[in-house]
Amino acid sequence: MADEGRVFGNDEVVFDFKNMIPYGRQHINKKDARVVEETLYSDWLTQGPKVAEFERKLASYCGARYAVAVSNGTTALHLAYLVAGIQEGDEVITTPNTFVATSNMLVAIGAKPVFCDIRLDTYNIDENKIEKLITKKTKAIVPVHFAGAPCEMDKILAIAKRHKLVVIEDACHALGASYKKKKIGGIADMTVFSFHPVKSITTGEGGAILTNSEEFYKKLLLLRSHGIAKDKNGFNIMTELGYNYRLTDFQAALGASQLSRLDEFVAKRHKVVAGYRRLFGDCKDIILPLGDKNSVSSWHIYVVRVKNPDHRLPIYNFLRERGVGVNFHYPAVYSHPYYRSIGYKNLSLPNTETYHNSCITLPLHQQLKNSEMAIVVKAVKDYFSQV
Repeated sequence: MADEGRVFGNDEVVFDFKNMIPYGRQHINKKDARVVEETLYSDWLTQGPKVAEFERKLASYCGARYAVAVSNGTTALHLAYLVAGIQEGDEVITTPNTFVATSNMLVAIGAKPVFCDIRLDTYNIDENKIEKLITKKTKAIVPVHFAGAPCEMDKILAIAKRHKLVVIEDACHALGASYKKKKIGGIADMTVFSFHPVKSITTGEGGAILTNSEEFYKKLLLLRSHGIAKDKNGFNIMTELGYNYRLTDFQAALGASQLSRLDEFVAKRHKVVAGYRRLFGDCKDIILPLGDKNSVSSWHIYVVRVKNPDHRLPIYNFLRERGVGVNFHYPAVYSHPYYRSIGYKNLSLPNTETYHNSCITLPLHQQLKNSEMAIVVKAVKDYFSQV
């Protein structure tokens, strides 16, 4: 965790991150370290065989034909949008309940994010509200599998087919998740993953785009590396404006090693969720996240909601003081000052507002101990016992 070991705060509260139970963290073992070390001593540090190996294994795991590894999840989104043909003036329907990168990369290419309200059971985009937002300018739909719980992809894909739209899944939370017994990654036109340390697996920083389209795949490869390709004589020629969005070989080696334990990681996250449900029992002051019979979540984060929004910030500070690394996922994208300044000043979506004013993220990762879960739950109950 980037903040681990730091102490900071304001005049009233000081947070000691070194001794705090983090909301998420990576798990690196000796095998992971060994394969990274071996790669560091090899002839390849970047653009080598480990990247290709990682891509092959990732595509196979997810049931996709192709995978293109890149430097992070944000660059993966950027490339996916470019390859989908999204241009200045196009509209793209997505959710406001996501990290800002999802829509930032649309704004970066001159497209307009159109925010659809969310469901209050899964906190995902409400598939029943998408179609009314479609206009002649709509180019794509970008559903986000929030917290690792898949969206209703069958309905979203059907809408996209009727209106000839591209579907790009932001699955940065959802590696290891399944929808109707199909792994996330091989369902939509393109699927984007992130390998940040708090995600299902990590490469430090890193990301990937998966697709079943050979056309998309070839263009993703081209744009990942400066838009440069080989001509018929084997010379490098630049055919499109591209970027340096490459992943290193030692990061890919870590990713391939981590991928071999992905199912184990997801299973452990499910055990943590079951433990929380058991420990919270009939706690009447919060709303626990629900499962979905159509899908298997990867449980990237564990978000509860306080029934009385007035308690959201006080319980956040209370838990922090007790050494519990809580967080907020997420402020509605349109609520950020930047988005207010570029045309979303008067936007307010009812379910998103309800969620935004009541959500709080509790610790969830594959190393979380039963004793730490007990501390988290006790702290929550202690707060409500005194108010």
